[in-house]
Amino acid sequence: MQPVRRTSLIAQVTDQLRAEIAAGRWPTGTRIPTEPELAELTGTGRNTVREAVQALVHAGMLERRQGSGTYVITTSDLGGTLGKYFAAAHERDILELRQALDVTAAALAARRRDDTDIATLRDLLARRNLLWSPVEGAADTTAAVAADLALHRAIVAASHNEVYLEFYDSLLPAIEQTILRHRVAAENSYEPEHDELVQAVIEGDSERAATAARRFLTELLAQRT
Repeated sequence: MQPVRRTSLIAQVTDQLRAEIAAGRWPTGTRIPTEPELAELTGTGRNTVREAVQALVHAGMLERRQGSGTYVITTSDLGGTLGKYFAAAHERDILELRQALDVTAAALAARRRDDTDIATLRDLLARRNLLWSPVEGAADTTAAVAADLALHRAIVAASHNEVYLEFYDSLLPAIEQTILRHRVAAENSYEPEHDELVQAVIEGDSERAATAARRFLTELLAQRT
């Protein structure tokens, strides 16, 4: 038996973490365990874990957030590569791509959603509308944007097309940036449009769902380009 070289050990831990992320142990948008916790889980040292995590940061699968931790931003290397490409794209191009994706996803979701999807969409819609329409004071921008993204991702997830969801996940950071460039407030919430979209999906009306998504995103595109 040959001694395990340090570089090989880092590669092994990197592969193990990549496999755990791909398997959904830490879903997109969630924080992974801390370096000490990962060291205990993998039976390796903190330096090894740190380099393995950094390799996945470079691959675009993970993102370090100062003072918060390390988060999963995509579940595959391909998603990370696409995410880097999307990050440098023009806002108009992102909105046009999103329009095509969201309209198709809405139609598919209306045909394929199940009871779990319906419950999830109702909860996420209520949270999104609440955060975008504060009774007093300014909106919590970070929470409001996160709630909006979670709702639209849930519609894609309700399409039950894994390839579609993987691609959409890689686009989410770019979508987030397009939203953050504009003020989060009640007058920009498009609450009736989101209500109509979700209700059409819940009722299983694919044509109405596609129309609602198309109308909302066409209006958004016209205002921001």
